[in-house]
Amino acid sequence: LKTDTGTARITDTKKVAGLFLHMAEVTEGTIKRGQGAELAVDHARRSTIRANHSATHLLHEALRETLGDHVAQRGSLNAPDRLRFDFSHNDAMTFDQIRAVEQQVNTMIRQNSTVDTRIMTPDDARAIGAQALFGEKYGDEVRVVSMGRADTGKGADGKTWSLELCGGTHVRQTGDIGAFVTLGDSASSSGVRRIEALTGQAALDYLQAQDHRLAATALLLKSPAADVADRVKSLMDERKALTNEVAQLRREVAMGGGPKEETDAKVINGVAFKAQVMKGITGKDLPAMIDEMKSAMGSGAVLLIADADGKAAVAAGVTADLTDKVSAVDLVRAAVGELGGKGGGGRPDMAQGGGKDATNADAAIAAAEKVILS
Repeated sequence: LKTDTGTARITDTKKVAGLFLHMAEVTEGTIKRGQGAELAVDHARRSTIRANHSATHLLHEALRETLGDHVAQRGSLNAPDRLRFDFSHNDAMTFDQIRAVEQQVNTMIRQNSTVDTRIMTPDDARAIGAQALFGEKYGDEVRVVSMGRADTGKGADGKTWSLELCGGTHVRQTGDIGAFVTLGDSASSSGVRRIEALTGQAALDYLQAQDHRLAATALLLKSPAADVADRVKSLMDERKALTNEVAQLRREVAMGGGPKEETDAKVINGVAFKAQVMKGITGKDLPAMIDEMKSAMGSGAVLLIADADGKAAVAAGVTADLTDKVSAVDLVRAAVGELGGKGGGGRPDMAQGGGKDATNADAAIAAAEKVILS
């Protein structure tokens, strides 16, 4: 907004009692009451908003075709740099569904069809299949926006792809949108999903940045860009195998030597009981070790305390023939209580818990022994 004495930027516009009120922030000079003023649109900003708004119409229809007629708009944002569209749908979209929606929208953009607007009565608009916003109140006349050509049976000629009631600003041709790229699907609220996307130059900038990231990754992997996914999967499989191998070696070292206590089984109340404290072992390693020791014992109960990084992890196991007499859950809870922890849980044959440290390991083992005695 410009006057002879100053300039202001319009920050908001509201319609009150039939009048359009402009909220403005003075950015230069002064603005006085009664002055004549020139209002000018920021065309670069308006053009990107138009593109994003028209893209939401195409996106809405593409979602309905891909996911079903239950899809309805539940909210949207058409900013200069991006768009956001909320819609009714319960499940997360699959990769193939997102790609199908993206492809449909870009097909309509390349079609470069004219975006038509008509003023109609609400009844006439509904009669030709126009989509309306749920809960929106409409007057005696509505503005109907149509774009895209397809054999969908909408419109007076039955050839319109997207047909919605809308009062917003739009592109003149769908080709003005340029390009459409989705950034992903997420949950907005219960029963409502959200898609965020880019159009035009923002979409191209995003794709170019993605291409640069892919090229950099391919360089690090010493692999062609087309083979990056397979190369990453191969490395992940290799890492998983090595991790399992290291975990197995740690268990073997711990079982074969190192700091330990009560390495020989005791017979308590007719139950063979073996307890051991291990250094450098994590809680994740304990269940596999419990299974190995139970298998070697044939019949009995096992309690293992891992002392790693100043914290204690506890696991207990009981062979199937003794679970009606001794519960691994009770053994763990008794031991955890002496190690500064609380609770612990699992099954009668396998349970786990944790404590603050393993300083009182002897007391923890003694507490477990009392459980077997009781």
